[in-house]
Amino acid sequence: MSDKPANPYYTGPVSDHFDGQRFFNPQGVEPGGMRDLLKWRTNGKRARWPKRVAHAPAATPPQTRVDGADLRVTMIGHATLLIQIAGLNILTDPVWSPRASPFSFAGPKRVASPGIAFEDLPPIDIVLVTHNHYDHLDLATLARLDEEHGPHIVTPLGNDTIIHRALPDAKISDMDWGDHLQYWDGLSIHAEPCHHWSARGIRDRRMALWAAFVLSTPAGKIYHIGDTGFHDGINYRAAAEKHGAFRLANLPIGAYEPRWFMKGQHQNPEEAVEGFRLCNAAHAVGHHFGTFQLTDEAIEAPVEDLSKALSAAAIPPTRFRALRPGEVFDVPDM
Repeated sequence: MSDKPANPYYTGPVSDHFDGQRFFNPQGVEPGGMRDLLKWRTNGKRARWPKRVAHAPAATPPQTRVDGADLRVTMIGHATLLIQIAGLNILTDPVWSPRASPFSFAGPKRVASPGIAFEDLPPIDIVLVTHNHYDHLDLATLARLDEEHGPHIVTPLGNDTIIHRALPDAKISDMDWGDHLQYWDGLSIHAEPCHHWSARGIRDRRMALWAAFVLSTPAGKIYHIGDTGFHDGINYRAAAEKHGAFRLANLPIGAYEPRWFMKGQHQNPEEAVEGFRLCNAAHAVGHHFGTFQLTDEAIEAPVEDLSKALSAAAIPPTRFRALRPGEVFDVPDM
């Protein structure tokens, strides 16, 4: 009898990124173990963040729809973006809760309120959930969305089980790397590799898949990554080779220090700029910073480091914008 814990989320055939029990990054780096975690958490180098950060909320509620060649992105906070394109409203990794945690009384607390109040959201058609970490998969927010908007939730393998247990009537599609959906007129969604991991507790590490998404629309292609390590640029090159040029790439730029612990799972701004170049994107939105303190860097470090990296790469800062909560980016047409 095997002493391995059963996978509570997914049962399926062995593949090049699933060993029958756990998912993994081919030729990749596993996340650090408990000893490394304790070494990091006791290093005394954690920057002090403010308890609250004021930001300029969106001046008016977002438009109901954006049509034609227009593409609008509004930052909600952290990895939550409202993408409006081709008459569709898409939310990524929606979190309106005050903490990114399984507990209401402990865990990373948001220092910036959501850039759009929940009640000001336009009708939400699609929700993309990239993986199951609490700063990306928030069941309380998904429950509110399901009740008030009834969106179609798209997520990698195994995460559908987590969501269905809490929301048995929700519309959910699960995807493996390389899968694609074409359920909406003019929109197809592709799930692609990124270098990360998953866990909701201490016994389910890597038992649900993580993924990036490519949205192919009449108004252009969008490459969305919730979390990733740079992984020598392998996945960026593969995305460009498979999908061609992107009008927009949404790339994480925060939660990257200390590098010895975070490098495999969280790229830094310099690596994000190189990924932007490799994936052949015309514009980028930087996210995953300034809302929940997850790692050691100061709250403004991602924005400052992104500015330095763009300057070193001779890329205009207008092409790669780190959006603050409530900030709107009308992405130029290619």
